[in-house]
Amino acid sequence: MELSPEVLAWMAKLNGNKNLGPGTVVVASDMVVPKRFTTGSLSLDVALGGGLPGNQWVEVIGPESSGKTAITIKTIAANQAADPDFTTFWLAAEHYDTDQATALGVDNSRVVVAPTQKMELALELLDDALESQIYDCLVLDSFPALLPDLEAEKGMDEPTVAVAAKLFNKFWRKAGNSGRRDPYGNERAFTGIVINQWRDKVGAWAPRGTPQTSPGGHGKDYAFYARMKVARAAFIDEKRPGLPDPVSVGQEIVVNTIKNKSAAPQQRAHLRFFFRNAPFLGFQRGDYDLGREYVSLGILFGVIQKSGSWCHYADQKWIKEEDMADAVRDDRALMGKLGTEVLEVASDPRRVDEIARQAAAAEPPARKRRKSV
Repeated sequence: MELSPEVLAWMAKLNGNKNLGPGTVVVASDMVVPKRFTTGSLSLDVALGGGLPGNQWVEVIGPESSGKTAITIKTIAANQAADPDFTTFWLAAEHYDTDQATALGVDNSRVVVAPTQKMELALELLDDALESQIYDCLVLDSFPALLPDLEAEKGMDEPTVAVAAKLFNKFWRKAGNSGRRDPYGNERAFTGIVINQWRDKVGAWAPRGTPQTSPGGHGKDYAFYARMKVARAAFIDEKRPGLPDPVSVGQEIVVNTIKNKSAAPQQRAHLRFFFRNAPFLGFQRGDYDLGREYVSLGILFGVIQKSGSWCHYADQKWIKEEDMADAVRDDRALMGKLGTEVLEVASDPRRVDEIARQAAAAEPPARKRRKSV
């Protein structure tokens, strides 16, 4: 169906107004969905609905050493590898570690760093970088490290209540305007990442543990298009000859999408990240175990057919999952094709539901327990 002549005339009047200009009102079907940005992890991309949403901001929250910064750096590295023009603005309220970034695959010559803890200056720089439309990724690491001028001026014994939260909420109102992009997709898309931390919620109580919140006020929770909760599930150990105890070489990270406005929320991703070389496991510092991720998700979404221990994909087959995971790690073309198919299936709810029905039908019937006399 087409819009009525009256609606088209009204739109033309507004878009032709010299004070409003073209694009004031648009037909929804003409709007272009912004590109998504990969996180470098297929599991996390699937949980987010295809990757980080374009022209939006996401929050990465978690306790110390859970993998927040590592996931952010790996995101930059993955997008740099896919796009030679991918450029990042990193607001470093904490230290930007160039050695760590290099080890995780980042080209630091395409990262602009602003090292400051002054909150007002930091947010102005971030807003200006956003409005400039010259960056593909903007990162704030991290919000709790920022220091408002009022707080800096007062003594240690003088309280300052909610100053940072008020400033942060003001930033989001300004960023909404600065981050506005052409609805037809003619302007450079961006993804924004804010790294945050948990704080105990003062005065609150819960039956299981202490309730937690992320600093910055409640307004930011509405501004974020997606919020990711990061936690370390376990360490990855490697046995080495001549050493009595295994060496910790990585960690298993669980990411929960506690909010997502562009896909289903409350999804979970599992990542195996190596923070040290693991020669006997076959990984280097900064690697994800992508082979295991791709094979597990391929089986889950029916892209890989499994018969007994055998894995079948296209015209190839492997005797077990570990063998296929090794093949995926070594063959970038195979990895790319498999990842594309997994994302296509995962983004179609009807296909996902059909796979779930088929899996349920294939389950052997539960054996009834005999009642004891």
